[in-house]
Amino acid sequence: MEGASVDHLAHERIRAEFDVEAMKIAWAGSKHAVDVADRMARLVASDPVFKKDNRMMLGRKELFKNTLRKAAHAWRRINELRLTEEEASMLRIFVDEPGYVDLHWGMFVPAIKGQGTDEQQKKWLPLAYKMQIIGCYAQTELGHGSNVQGLETTATFDPKTDEFIIHSPTLTSSKWWPGGLGKISTHAVVYARLITDGKDHGINGFIVQLRSLDDHSPLPGIVVGDIGTKFGNGAYNTMDNGVLRFDHVRIPRNQMLMRVSQVTREGKFVQSDVPRQLLYGTMVYVRQTIVSDASKALSRAVCIAVRYSAVRRQFGSQDGCPETQVIDYKTQQSRLFPLLASAYAFRFVGEWLKWLYRDVTERLQANDFSTLPEAHACTAGLKSLTTSVTAIASLTYTVCNLSITVFQSCLIHYVETVLLKEAWALTEVLGMALKNVENYVVAMDIFVAVGFLSYLLSMFLPALTKEIMLFCFCSCNSSLSLCAAEDWLKPSVILEAFEARAIRLAVNCAKNISKFPSQEEGFSELSADLLEVAIAHCQLIIVSKFIDKVKEDIQGHGVKELLQILCNVYALSLVHKHLGDFISTGYITPKQGALANEQLRFLYAQVRPNAVALVDAFNYTDHYLGSILGRYDGNVYPKLYEEAWKDPLNDTVVPDGYHEYVRPLLKQKFTVSRM
Repeated sequence: MEGASVDHLAHERIRAEFDVEAMKIAWAGSKHAVDVADRMARLVASDPVFKKDNRMMLGRKELFKNTLRKAAHAWRRINELRLTEEEASMLRIFVDEPGYVDLHWGMFVPAIKGQGTDEQQKKWLPLAYKMQIIGCYAQTELGHGSNVQGLETTATFDPKTDEFIIHSPTLTSSKWWPGGLGKISTHAVVYARLITDGKDHGINGFIVQLRSLDDHSPLPGIVVGDIGTKFGNGAYNTMDNGVLRFDHVRIPRNQMLMRVSQVTREGKFVQSDVPRQLLYGTMVYVRQTIVSDASKALSRAVCIAVRYSAVRRQFGSQDGCPETQVIDYKTQQSRLFPLLASAYAFRFVGEWLKWLYRDVTERLQANDFSTLPEAHACTAGLKSLTTSVTAIASLTYTVCNLSITVFQSCLIHYVETVLLKEAWALTEVLGMALKNVENYVVAMDIFVAVGFLSYLLSMFLPALTKEIMLFCFCSCNSSLSLCAAEDWLKPSVILEAFEARAIRLAVNCAKNISKFPSQEEGFSELSADLLEVAIAHCQLIIVSKFIDKVKEDIQGHGVKELLQILCNVYALSLVHKHLGDFISTGYITPKQGALANEQLRFLYAQVRPNAVALVDAFNYTDHYLGSILGRYDGNVYPKLYEEAWKDPLNDTVVPDGYHEYVRPLLKQKFTVSRM
């Protein structure tokens, strides 16, 4: 994205075998998206208020105040320039300072839009859009994490006053970790157990004011604060993750989010025709956003790692020749190129999830809720998978403070029990199928609307009897028709292998669960197996969406070809990593697995001359990358040397503490005792 007077990576860029500008469009989704991102990135990078190269050197209080300053300045610029919602969102992304605005726009507003009545939306959304109130999403509790059904906070209706009493009955019911809560949010969407006339009606959302709009002090009955420093100097410490407790706080009845269920003036609980699964709508939105964020985070880390690997030379020199570029080592390629391919894969599955969310939203407006459970499970699984890969990658390539930020933000979102939702959906369908054909067809109807489990249908729907179906499930031993390494380049072969692995792992797990006295006990005992089922299924989704992307009409010299190579790298690197799964399910042989590894090495050689250009296609400014090692011009060493002298420890030649603690040691006379 940025030019330089001297381009130390020019020799890499001239080797590219594709049109980089066209690849930028393929990555961003459209020429319009490229233009908006480019304008907003440059706007942020050119504004001194958004400077962030000193973030690691600031103390927590100073760091947090600086984040507030940037958020306020961003809001002013958004209004001064009359930016569109799309432009404003992109500007906030490139400011790259995790803070309260992320939760306000990313969770508070969507929760009200998704779960509030028309009247509630008319009251609260204008205030939120103008930021006359600032909100957060107070769901997670100290003792329960992401287990929503286990939340302890209560909202008890008092018919005498037409109010709800919000209360934290235990220490473990304290809201814990919500971003923006600790110091800034004036309001929160609080999730609590709805109780009327002594009866618990489950979890519901409530809009609760936390702080005075005059002096920002907590309102009576509310204890709220920051949970403390996260590891990594700077990093995610710009966010005021908070703790919140309620002591019988009263709110009006109309501040219960009532699109799904209502409480009348008399205290009667009324369940509307809208399924309670609508509560998932906000989480579907948030999770698809998290997948998109994971692709951004991974692509940033990979961009830095690829560029520095091309700049850095180490060992391998002979006869006075330059040392070998780190990126030319096969071990480095085997670690780095699958992550490069993963960044593209996550980007494209993120695009599909955005489509899925729009489709679900349109269906909800038409009172069609058939795809919501599937979308809920799907986004849960992909959220966990993409963030876990990104977190591990950020630790593998700890190239800058960005890596700590990425690791923290991704680790927040990675929860294995959430990933298990995907496996539960699969095994429940297959469990029904093992019982009888009729229930199988009914179960499949739940998921077929978006084609998500179509591979199950294609394999088993033709079965007309229970006996034939059981034969298909349990006795099918056909294997992949694959004789040469080049066969692994065929999309149909790759897709078939991933489908077979996913279905056979799921079938085996469903069969084993059926042996337990209850499904719940089976799920508990075989949770590790279920996790493998979920991973296999989610990886199948990502591979299939990457293949679909390559099938599109993609313009630009060499762009489609490079995307095909990356798609194959992503798929075959997973075959290599999970070779035991593929072989144990009986669909490929050890020899075929060896052929996949052989082809993967050839693919790495094809990626190598294009690696730097492929990360250039992300179109990130040096400001957004936030790393000297990942500079566009590759001028790393002078800048590293220059930055070293800016560290506060170098403010004085003789460090503080020398005269008190070091000089006395140096001046003392030691006596050496002999044994």
